[in-house]
Amino acid sequence: MTKVFRRVLLIIATAILPAALAVAATTDSHKPSQKKHVTHKSVKAESGRLVKRTIVVHGKRRVVYERLAVVRPVAEHPSAGDIAGLKSSQDPLALQSNVAFVVDQSSSKVLFEKNSNVSLPIASITKLMTSLVVVESNQDMNEIIEVTTDDLDKEKGTGSRLKMGAKLSRADMLHIALMSSENRAASALGRSYAGGLPAFVLAMNAKAKQLGMNDTHYVDSSGLSSQNVASARDLVKLINAAYQHPLIREYSTDAKYVVNPGGRPMQYSTTNRLIASPDWDIGLQKTGYISEAGRCLVMQAMIEGRAIVMVFLDSKGKYSRLADAGRIRKWLETLKPQA
Repeated sequence: MTKVFRRVLLIIATAILPAALAVAATTDSHKPSQKKHVTHKSVKAESGRLVKRTIVVHGKRRVVYERLAVVRPVAEHPSAGDIAGLKSSQDPLALQSNVAFVVDQSSSKVLFEKNSNVSLPIASITKLMTSLVVVESNQDMNEIIEVTTDDLDKEKGTGSRLKMGAKLSRADMLHIALMSSENRAASALGRSYAGGLPAFVLAMNAKAKQLGMNDTHYVDSSGLSSQNVASARDLVKLINAAYQHPLIREYSTDAKYVVNPGGRPMQYSTTNRLIASPDWDIGLQKTGYISEAGRCLVMQAMIEGRAIVMVFLDSKGKYSRLADAGRIRKWLETLKPQA
């Protein structure tokens, strides 16, 4: 084979091969397809990623581009504790709460404290004082209370399962206010007090003063206002007072409860999942949250045969307050500090 002949063959091959491949590709593209074939190629973009997708549908290749949404964690607004500089506070257990206070209920000995004298918003921990005023005022617990527009949340704009016109007994209102932190129920309890909500709030503050809660102030019965404030030390006094009432202990530690506000029955559940844990023996509890207060939790629980009162305020993260309670419990079980 001469050099000239070989060169001619090379030229022919160079010209024919791409065309042949194109024909083969076209032929393949018309064969029946049993499934969709997809390949991906990511391209960076300023507002997320562009994903190049090559797909085969009904034997035909398609190239499409999709922009993936960029999911960023939603940052919580700074709490009152953060603004006060408590976020930089350190403690030996690395708690996520800006405030923590742990006391032996029998001896009143302080076992652990962190910023316990700072008065901060307490959110729905307020409802413990609401329950105390309701129970100690000897109101008729069987009286039916109706939810009205006065019970709408004008502070935060939150909703409720209790609709306008819903009717429940005072006992049921108290039950779901303590167990499920039902705001309209707490509002209705305050509004139905003799003299209305203003008189009820006066009674709340009078009770706080009687208990020696000098860093505490209330403006509503639900805790939706950030002006409801207290220190952790004050809240231990409130917990001890509320613990004297079996009804408050029972309602606050119930896991589920069914009410019938008109229409079909509704089941409420506790806001504290530790209630359902067999590892915990909880005698009283209340949770709370608004952005200014962070995640809050107060509890009385038996640990190592001792009645322990725990207060956690301004915790970050949905479950961090529960994790802090677990850290305190493990610390108490390990070190067994003396009362």
